[in-house]
Amino acid sequence: MTDATATISRNRSRFLLFAMLAGIVFSLLGVVLGLLHLSITGVTLRWAGVLSFILFALRKPSLMTWTFLAMLAGVELGMDAPHAAEQTRFAGDLFLRLIRMIVAPLLFATITTGIAGHSQLRSVGRVAIKALIYFEVVTTLGLILGAVAMNIAGAGWGVTLPPATEAPATAIQQPQHWQQILLNAFPENIAQAVAQNQVLQIAVFSILFGAALAMLPEQKRAPLLSVLESLASVIFQMTRIVMYLAPVAAGAAIAYTVGSMGLATLLPLAKLAVTFYITLAAFCALVLLPILLIFRIPLRRFIQAVGEPAAIGFATTTSEAALPLAMERMEEFGVPRWIVSFVIPTGYSFNLGGSSLYLSMAAVFVAQAAGIHLSIGRQIEMLAILMLASKGVAGVPRAVLVVLFATANSIQLPVAPILLILGIDALMDMGRTMLNVVGNCLASAVIARTERALTIP
Repeated sequence: MTDATATISRNRSRFLLFAMLAGIVFSLLGVVLGLLHLSITGVTLRWAGVLSFILFALRKPSLMTWTFLAMLAGVELGMDAPHAAEQTRFAGDLFLRLIRMIVAPLLFATITTGIAGHSQLRSVGRVAIKALIYFEVVTTLGLILGAVAMNIAGAGWGVTLPPATEAPATAIQQPQHWQQILLNAFPENIAQAVAQNQVLQIAVFSILFGAALAMLPEQKRAPLLSVLESLASVIFQMTRIVMYLAPVAAGAAIAYTVGSMGLATLLPLAKLAVTFYITLAAFCALVLLPILLIFRIPLRRFIQAVGEPAAIGFATTTSEAALPLAMERMEEFGVPRWIVSFVIPTGYSFNLGGSSLYLSMAAVFVAQAAGIHLSIGRQIEMLAILMLASKGVAGVPRAVLVVLFATANSIQLPVAPILLILGIDALMDMGRTMLNVVGNCLASAVIARTERALTIP
């Protein structure tokens, strides 16, 4: 009887794996055939892919599974009913509003209770130094790898530039110096920081508040600490409720992107997108994987922990959307709350590995498209400027392009090729946001391991 049960279980697992792979393959083939104007065959394959993945989702229900299914359905809706797909944007906007509603109280409650509840005053300074060193090393590796990859691929050579035009007014701003970046980390008005979703400023205020609370006598600290711990529990419960909307928001975001832009418009820049995703995979294999092995972080468990936040970040192209769930999952993974609530929000400004990778690739692409040959010395200078300018990038869609526009004059690059990237930026923004989320989750686990606070073998 046991053998029969085991056989049934294996067959079921194989069927589910086949359904999942069939769903992905059929969907990809349907997209390709749709681009080749084989409409009927493409629609049939895409619907076959969606239905196959539904079989898998019904048997293996999870937030990540349903999110991926919604993304496949969103591609189908965007290709076959673009006008209807353009009307779905409100679902994604609603989800982001709910997430932004949660972020500030979540950070405040978790950071203050983590510090005041465990009296980690000395540890905070040590963790901050470790985190900033880690962030700088990883993002620098991302910048270097992106530049090397684009020099090898040469995706910008021979690209036809659009007519010369002015950069968007919102993008024309001077790159920040290190003094300004440091100054902007501290809020002058906490209400304004909350209203503008300045994650780093909220985190800094919470750290100072938690440190002050920890210095109070026990009889004065305990009542407020109890209230804040209850607040943290309530906000985490709100996060679970809001996350039920995540698959709908993900599908709506993909449908809007495909429906409003059309996949066919992205073909001229396909080489840039393919190069980016290959480089992203190389970054995971050459940088993130060795970090996992060096710090003895279980690979399978880590992937399970970051899968859902990464999927949300990929679909919504907004790191902020994945922040509450990422913090919750890493705490469940075994990282202490006070480390999670400090490292991940700080990483949203200083540990954007995906954005750094993309910035250097985009800068070299712009030079190639403009016919500019960059010497090695010139590229090193460019990477140094981008390394500074990328700090403090907000975790919102297209923020990286603002940095590229702002630094174009400093690194002596024309604006027209940057405007060309706008056509495909949404597609690449998915990958870089996903990598940002995964990188920050990994950073929290690494810092916890160095503090001997990671509660897993």
